[in-house]
Amino acid sequence: MILGGLVDLGLDPSWLREFVSSLGLGAVDVEIDRTVRSGISCARVRFVLPEEHAHRHLRHVLEIVERAETTPAIKERAGRIFRRLAEAEAAIHGTTVEKVHFHEVGALDAILDVLCAVAGIEELGVEQCFTRTVAVGTGYVDIAHGRFPLPAPATLALLEGMPVRDSGFAGECTTPTGAAILATLTEGRRVPPEVVVRKTGYGAGSRDPKDHPNCLRLIICDVLPRADSLFVVQADMDDLMPEYLPPAQDALLDAGALDAVVVPVGMKKGRPGFRLEALVPAPQLDGVLETIFRTTSTIGIRYWPVERAVLERREEVVEWRGEKIRRKRVVLPGGGERSKPEYEDVVRAAAALDLTPFEVRQALNGDHLGVRLAD
Repeated sequence: MILGGLVDLGLDPSWLREFVSSLGLGAVDVEIDRTVRSGISCARVRFVLPEEHAHRHLRHVLEIVERAETTPAIKERAGRIFRRLAEAEAAIHGTTVEKVHFHEVGALDAILDVLCAVAGIEELGVEQCFTRTVAVGTGYVDIAHGRFPLPAPATLALLEGMPVRDSGFAGECTTPTGAAILATLTEGRRVPPEVVVRKTGYGAGSRDPKDHPNCLRLIICDVLPRADSLFVVQADMDDLMPEYLPPAQDALLDAGALDAVVVPVGMKKGRPGFRLEALVPAPQLDGVLETIFRTTSTIGIRYWPVERAVLERREEVVEWRGEKIRRKRVVLPGGGERSKPEYEDVVRAAAALDLTPFEVRQALNGDHLGVRLAD
């Protein structure tokens, strides 16, 4: 279905056939045609494979990926997808990645699905992938280990940390291979709030139910630049020791937050706690959210868009007693100005001159001890 969607988006069928032929996987035919699913015209891609009885481990699959005549970037990404699959299977079966015995996902069609999907996305020039909420099916599926309830255990493991929903449809809507591709290509990134749609493609599934279109929709779009859009992000916690808050603040700033503060709060049942709050540009929002979950004990984060008013500002460098100090100068409404030296430079100058930071700050504010603009 992914490959069908890519073909519908404009992936050249001749290129796809040549790519499959270059992989050296034997006599594989690529059938590409069009079909209709509940009134929607879709592209359909199917592989006609030679008969095989191989049951592969991860190393066998990675050897096939490494032998493929394609770019290192495609091999690396495909390898990550299969390692992700192996890690999920190993965790479910209580074994190691090296001992995981691939069944369905180690078959030639699954290997082709992964390699062709990764290569096709690169061929179309897609720079980044996003996901909406992932639909999972209901009922049961027969796999090598027997009959399992849907979603399959590996599918759920691979979608951990990503939004999912019960589609209400009987049958498997997302397979482990599809989940691994989706999780690796998007890393859980949600669709940005504003995009410009450029093209839509539909890839058909093999089933044709009467009550819904069994197809996958792929959308190529431009993400609108929203560098001026800001979010306030808040996380409250009463089970994090205070000494771990400063490194969390630093990590948020490193992740792109414009500011990060800690506020004491009273929480339920009379427990004292802390609120970690940050001001975050839209492009850095996902990274900041991930950083909060990784560096604190919180299990939930609030965020919402905000607007702010800012003063015109500029940075200048002054020299005082041989020490270069950055100074931030802002223009006030009505035309006045005010400035202040950067704290880090004040501390550094104080240490070099055997003064206290407060003495240096007072001197710089007074502008009477020989401050001059640096050359």
